[in-house]
Amino acid sequence: MATTVRPAARSDAPLLHRIAAATFALACPPGTTREAIADFIGTTLSEASFAEYLTDPARVLLISEVDGDPAGYTMLVFGEPSDDDAAAAVSVRPAAELSKVYVLEGHHGAGVGAALMAASLAAARGRGVAGMWLGVNQLNARANRFYEKNGFTIVGEKKFLVGGKTEDDFVRELVF
Repeated sequence: MATTVRPAARSDAPLLHRIAAATFALACPPGTTREAIADFIGTTLSEASFAEYLTDPARVLLISEVDGDPAGYTMLVFGEPSDDDAAAAVSVRPAAELSKVYVLEGHHGAGVGAALMAASLAAARGRGVAGMWLGVNQLNARANRFYEKNGFTIVGEKKFLVGGKTEDDFVRELVF
């Protein structure tokens, strides 16, 4: 099976929303309600939100495909971290936030995440940043192992709001 990664086009907003809707719950900690997940998908990960993200020059969205079928996506955000805790924890500037890394469940462990990570790192380096950071739920063991395997170290903590409930995230950083 051939895995490819391509830049998302403006016409990909519906596709990105569908992937996000199918994958967001996989990253949520136990106890996150269906209502909270649905609310987050309906707002932050809505088709309209992706349409805005795709026109924002400070963002890069990448889509992975396996044999031409969608398998996952990433979103990078360039600029100063908007979260105060993340801004305090991140040690290098300029840095890019790896805001989203989501792979459809049927493609876990098949190299899709690795391909997305490699393409995301290349895109960040191509924009001249000194490093990349991300926030990841402290209870998401699979994601934390993946980020650690890719060289991201824990440099701090931040809060993440889902459905009115505050979750605890690690801030992880990779210095180039």
